[in-house]
Amino acid sequence: MATMRTAEAHWEGNLIKGKGSVTLESSGTTYDVNWPARTERPDAATSPEELIAAAHASCYSMAFTHGMAEQGYTVDTVDTKAYVTFQPGEGITGITLAVKARVPGLPEEVFHAAAEEAKQNCPVSQALTGIKVITLEAKLLTH
Repeated sequence: MATMRTAEAHWEGNLIKGKGSVTLESSGTTYDVNWPARTERPDAATSPEELIAAAHASCYSMAFTHGMAEQGYTVDTVDTKAYVTFQPGEGITGITLAVKARVPGLPEEVFHAAAEEAKQNCPVSQALTGIKVITLEAKLLTH
């Protein structure tokens, strides 16, 4: 069964001095957004790029965990940080996913193959195929 999640943005004023909010309607959370949050300091506001980073990091972690389960491994932990680079005038110029995972009994080469597969198959990665560079930094934790 398909699911749908919704978000709504409201904006007032011009790009540089204006301000707005984005409401994640499905979860009922609202965040302030503004141009300085994209290009300078967030000052308690978010940006479209930060929201993309959150979506990508969480989707990747789920895809990695699912892939490991399909191969018979149980993930103790996976921590994914997404770095989304925004260049005014160019847009999003790159994304780096930095993942650290603890998976008992997982050989290093299997980990790296699974990490890359999760990057390729995560639905958010697939939705972001217009981004020229999406890199992965993966580290298997052993302790």
